[in-house]
Amino acid sequence: MKFAKIVFLIAGIWGVLLLAPLYFIFDMIGAQDPPAITHPAFFYGFAGLGLAWQVAFFMIARDPLRFRPIMIPSILEKVGYGGAVVVLYAQGRMHAQDLAFGLVDLLLATLFAAAFVLTRQRS
Repeated sequence: MKFAKIVFLIAGIWGVLLLAPLYFIFDMIGAQDPPAITHPAFFYGFAGLGLAWQVAFFMIARDPLRFRPIMIPSILEKVGYGGAVVVLYAQGRMHAQDLAFGLVDLLLATLFAAAFVLTRQRS
C-alpha cells in the first residue's frame, strides 16, 4: 500500500507542476510553437480536466484501499494521453519533447497498474 501512496502522490505533484502553468502561458505557446491555439475552450478544458485528475490522484494517495476502484480510470487517463502522443509523434505531428511527456504518462499508467495489483485485498 505504501507503493500506491507514493506513486499517486508523485503523480499528483508532477501533474500540478505541469498543468497549472498552462493557465498563464496560452499566448506564449502559440508564439513559440505556431500556429496559435484557435480553440481556447479545448485548451483550458484540457488544463482543468487534467488538474481535476490530480485531485483524484491525491485522494488515492491518502487512502489507496478505499479509492482503489478509481485507479482503473486513472490508468485509462494516463494511457489516453500517453498513447495519443505516441501515435501523433509517429505521424510526425508532435515534437520529441512532447513525446517525452507522453512516455512519462505511459510510465505512470504502468505504475498505477502495479499499484492496483499490489493493493488487492488478501482473503
